[in-house]
Amino acid sequence: MTTTAAVFLRTLYQAGITHAFVNWGNDHPALLEELERQRVGNDGNSDIRIVTCPNEMVALSAAQGYAQVAGKPAAVIVHVDVGTQALAGAVHNVDKGRTPVLIFAGGAPFSGQGELKGSKNEWPMWPQDVPDQAAIVRQYMRYTAQVLSGRIVGKLVMRALQFASSDPQGPTYLWARREVMEEDLGPSASSLTLDVTKWPLVQPGALDPIAVQSISVALVKANFPLIITAHAGRNPLTIPLLSALSHTLGIAVTTSCPSAVCLPYSHPHFLGTSFAGKNYLLEKADVILILDTDVPWIDTNDNAPKQGARVFVVDPDPLKQGMGWSHVDAELICRADAEVALNQLYEAVQAPSMEDTRDFSAIAERAVQLKGMHDEYISRLETLETSLAAGPISSVANILATLRQATIDLTPSQGQKTLWINEAISNYPAVFDHVRPDVPGSMICSGGTSLGYALGAAIGAQLGAEVAENVPELTVAVVGDGTFMFCVPSSAYWIARRYETPFLTIVLNNGGWASPKNSMTGLHPSGHGSKASGARLSVGFGPDMPDYGQIAVAAGRAWARKIEERESMKSIIEEAIKIVLEEKRCAVLDCIVESI
Repeated sequence: MTTTAAVFLRTLYQAGITHAFVNWGNDHPALLEELERQRVGNDGNSDIRIVTCPNEMVALSAAQGYAQVAGKPAAVIVHVDVGTQALAGAVHNVDKGRTPVLIFAGGAPFSGQGELKGSKNEWPMWPQDVPDQAAIVRQYMRYTAQVLSGRIVGKLVMRALQFASSDPQGPTYLWARREVMEEDLGPSASSLTLDVTKWPLVQPGALDPIAVQSISVALVKANFPLIITAHAGRNPLTIPLLSALSHTLGIAVTTSCPSAVCLPYSHPHFLGTSFAGKNYLLEKADVILILDTDVPWIDTNDNAPKQGARVFVVDPDPLKQGMGWSHVDAELICRADAEVALNQLYEAVQAPSMEDTRDFSAIAERAVQLKGMHDEYISRLETLETSLAAGPISSVANILATLRQATIDLTPSQGQKTLWINEAISNYPAVFDHVRPDVPGSMICSGGTSLGYALGAAIGAQLGAEVAENVPELTVAVVGDGTFMFCVPSSAYWIARRYETPFLTIVLNNGGWASPKNSMTGLHPSGHGSKASGARLSVGFGPDMPDYGQIAVAAGRAWARKIEERESMKSIIEEAIKIVLEEKRCAVLDCIVESI
């Protein structure tokens, strides 16, 4: 018997889906039966690897990490309306992070008296029967559809994958009621097999000739050109192109609220990462190219291009259609893929027709200036890393610099094959600055603002790396203490142990949520709350904070230690890395830093 469930799973497999992160429920009997049928006939294996996830948000976060590293979509399977709701903030993250994921949910049966196979036979199926299940997530999805018949399920899967994987990439949502998944498609089922090669992705967009000419000429003639990017590095192929363009014309590069490595920290023209503060380069730049960036600067933080500066925007989603407000005063706004656009611009500035336009001596002089600015920037970071905090505790910069050096000393590749998951929130920029990632793809973030991504992503990223045949020697997740609890650690460490995806977790423990307090003091710098403790403001966790490491020990038999003084920091960090590398189990370091 060939059911809708069989065609659904077969189509996913033929389309290249290798992993499904699942949380099963009463809507999934047809899927469970089909997977076991596959195992019986295939030495205990199903076509798609099933990763059991006791929490749906962890499942979707793992799928996001998988897709970010594998470069291809994963599937997530959840339970009716309640499982869809339990995907929680991870839905925001895969949307804003433009990550291709296909989410499938079952639906409560529509028949209630045994009219069809799969009809309602358990009491939860009545309250789970909601008027519009897809409405729960529709505004975050690239595409939603209800599967009404097994005869079209394959086509809906392929359409969902086309939307998920074409720019702007993102999640899609399919759902089907139980009777539909149980439908026996009979002898005609064999004719439902699709040629998946006939469902290609939309080709990446390019700049039109006028835009190429305008932007390239502006960059060539600029006195101080600046490129601001954030997400171009999600595609590692953009990094050598951005580097080449920067070298050719002496262009300064910064990142603003980045979600990936967009240019190596060692690049002589890379001048730093900003998540909110004053970007002093805006006062110097006469030509600014905003490349694949959601928030190039924040106007209310005293940021603005200098008078007369020419501004160009290049982005797969330049108007930010999923945001209520987004605007930059610009000369040109272009919908284009970063890799394609950089190729076009690099070819244009190298063309013989540009030879007379380029001032080679000015470019060389500017390159020297940029290297000096870069060296000063790195020197400031090094000063922070060696400066001692008050009392016995370590600063965030101390901890991250020691961690960076330990990965260099203890991994075979000297840190070049370390994968960093950054969800440190108020310490986002510190993790970039003091890890200083150089390798394309070596640091990833959710790209969104919903906390709870990192632990699940560390699991999925390693599974995705296996598929991409680029397995990291060490995976490190850096989180705050608040983020750690959002990550549902009891589920995450259980999954990591079961599927053999060990990683090191660094908890930067400042005793609560620094970000809400920072937001308050940003608007009320001298107000009543500015002098109050975190506990009094209700953003602090002390004095009875959880023992974060022991949560991981209980859930996944992890190794855990607390760092409370500088003297023991280096040896404990090194021991933790060895645990992950040699014993292949998770390690958690609870690092006490200055309290909020």
